[in-house]
Amino acid sequence: MDLSIIEADLKAVEISFQEYLSSRVPLIAKIGKHILTSGGKRIRPAILLLSSRLNGYAGERAIRMASIIEFIHTATLLHDDVVDNADIRRGNPAANTLWGSEASVLVGDFLFSKSFHLMVDDGDLKILGILAEATTELAEGEILELVKTGDFSITTQEYMDLITSKTAVLISAASRIGAVLGKATDEIEEAMKEYGLHIGIAFQLVDDCLDYTATNESLGKTIGTDLREGKVTLPLILSLERATNDERKRVQDIVLSDEIAQRDFDEVQEIIQKYDGIEATLGLAKDHVEKAKSHLKMLPMKAEREALEGLADYIVQRDR
Repeated sequence: MDLSIIEADLKAVEISFQEYLSSRVPLIAKIGKHILTSGGKRIRPAILLLSSRLNGYAGERAIRMASIIEFIHTATLLHDDVVDNADIRRGNPAANTLWGSEASVLVGDFLFSKSFHLMVDDGDLKILGILAEATTELAEGEILELVKTGDFSITTQEYMDLITSKTAVLISAASRIGAVLGKATDEIEEAMKEYGLHIGIAFQLVDDCLDYTATNESLGKTIGTDLREGKVTLPLILSLERATNDERKRVQDIVLSDEIAQRDFDEVQEIIQKYDGIEATLGLAKDHVEKAKSHLKMLPMKAEREALEGLADYIVQRDR
């Protein structure tokens, strides 16, 4: 994934984080800096910056909007880690383990509030509407995931709807906002929206696979975390559709148990391997990557388009 053409812009986004984290309460900057500088991929800001440049915009507002998108994403990470009682985030101690759940939730609230403050200052009602809609749907997705925890009746379509809300809508908003900044036609704006949506779906599907196949070091967290939290993700859903009744009962007993030992996790991995759950999920992720790239075809072949296509390919090639 070559993002060299926006390297300066990405550095400007990093600098803006420090400015926007400024507060009379030192703990806000401390926790915000901890998670914002802990090695995130910056895929959402990168997509927004590339989309804006591809659509002819080269002003400072793209830096602000990219920062807003990452602030919103970071807020959801802080809240997620509290909900999931996570110990590690991106290979480092999660904020809630260092400062407690209460502080993590409240700083997450600050980041959400700051994001909308920055949007109001910008004054673009269309972009404000896009992000208001996206964050509302994102919150619905997070709640739906909570409701579906430990639910073995979840279907493939229900799961795809869940990850669309939980992950893809914010990436889609980032891509669409770039087109809005560039005053693109409605047709191109819709194409950029769809590009981001399919990228987001593919990203989450690959994450689901990595939770079963990566190493702790490469993933930046303990593998098997989803399973231990009772999350029934697509590799398992697809495998259970083909598994025997005894195998389904065994997996359910493992997931709903008080503690999942390594041998239990290995047993679930074997069932997923037996029914090609990982391969099927990765195949679906690749389909969405191709759909994402197809939406770029109406745009001129420029370095920014090549970078967006390369970013799409990276999604299914990454190992973390």
